Amino acid sequence: MSALDPIQLQVLTGGLRAACEEMGAALIRSARSSNIKERHDASTALFDRDGEMVMQAEHIPVHLGSMPAAVAAVLGEDHSRGEPWILNDPFAGGTHLPDITVITPVLLDGVLLGFAANRAHHADVGGRIPGSMPADSRTLEEEGVVIGPTRLDETALRSLAARMRQPGERAADLRAQLAANRTGALRLRELARTLGVDGLRAGFGEVLDYAERRARSSIAALPDGSFEAHDVLEAPDGDLVLRLHAQVAGERLLLDFTGSAPQHAGNLNCPLAVTRSACLFAARVLTDPDIPPSAGAHRPIEIVVPEGSILNARPVAGHAPAVAAGNVETSSRVADLVLSAFGRAQGQGTMNNLTLGAPAGDSSAEGRKRGSSRGGGVDDPSRETDAGYLSQGDDEEGFSYYETLGGGQGACPGADGPSGVHVAMSNTLNTPIEALEREFPIRVLEYALRRDSGGAGEHRGGDGV
Repeated sequence: MSALDPIQLQVLTGGLRAACEEMGAALIRSARSSNIKERHDASTALFDRDGEMVMQAEHIPVHLGSMPAAVAAVLGEDHSRGEPWILNDPFAGGTHLPDITVITPVLLDGVLLGFAANRAHHADVGGRIPGSMPADSRTLEEEGVVIGPTRLDETALRSLAARMRQPGERAADLRAQLAANRTGALRLRELARTLGVDGLRAGFGEVLDYAERRARSSIAALPDGSFEAHDVLEAPDGDLVLRLHAQVAGERLLLDFTGSAPQHAGNLNCPLAVTRSACLFAARVLTDPDIPPSAGAHRPIEIVVPEGSILNARPVAGHAPAVAAGNVETSSRVADLVLSAFGRAQGQGTMNNLTLGAPAGDSSAEGRKRGSSRGGGVDDPSRETDAGYLSQGDDEEGFSYYETLGGGQGACPGADGPSGVHVAMSNTLNTPIEALEREFPIRVLEYALRRDSGGAGEHRGGDGV
């Protein structure tokens, strides 16, 4: 099979998309934590043997644009036995520590077809506080267990889970990630048996080329020229400037962040993979969201980010900087920066991260309240519930609860902006109140839209929560 006709190309594209969606369903339905099974804070993708992403499910933008870096981190290893890999190191293919990636080589009769991969946000991966996202962290080690590329056998799985809070839940979610990859591997092998190994490889190439052609055509429809935008991140020690110079020239798009602030001592730092994710998401919004979501669509886009800046942070003298907020705060601001350069309305510019938790055996009201929030401000003594109710959910593992709160998206020329949704780099669901109160020692007193918070106009901005 040397070339696909248009119908065959669409069938293969649809088959790959369906396989990725099925992987996501397997992960969500198999997971134990509400973070994955309720909020769907997970993403799935398929890669060819060279590490190019041939297809992804439409899950979490900040996961998907950065997952190729994770596959690249293990690409040169020996995959002859098909052993899965695990990592979360932001400087070796990860984003921030709670996002754990599992990568499984897919073989047929000893021949490497490609890789099935998924990334899931675990409610806790150790570190200084429950939730593993301290608001004031300054080093990566404060934020949890750092996992470089590691073969994931049962011994490694148990050992890693034991270093985190709620090890039973961590292990169950990791097994769900393995199950999702087995689903993807099954579908790839079926395609290889139908098309032949060479036919599947050729088909991968054509899917990537097709996505590239669509992306080039969409970029060409944008007006040529240069576009500028700037914004700031609010750090405790002062504002951190983000600058963007964008240029459209025919079928190519350049996004240059030269002039942005240097990496700093807090945790707003972004690994390059996270910045790339935000750029690729915004470019998808600006062009054609129906382009097959694959690495081919990224080929006409050049992203320039000076090393050592806040958007391309690097370890210094062997010490890795903190990145917890870079993945959730800075990525959102980068996406808004790109959209703003092209005159598009912005969203809330944050994922509104909230973490709560208590260590094992801490059933006190004070212990239950302990946690951290970014953009939420929920640790309010005036809203404390009684210790008797809180202790009902106590177990030998304690608890960690993580949430990204929805907000409003800006209006467009023909419609109001949506209210109370996860926009831009998040795209998760919320934890339903019924599930939240069932699974955690928490009672929710109010969950409502902040009416008229989105701004007035002919078309109104969406309201926050």
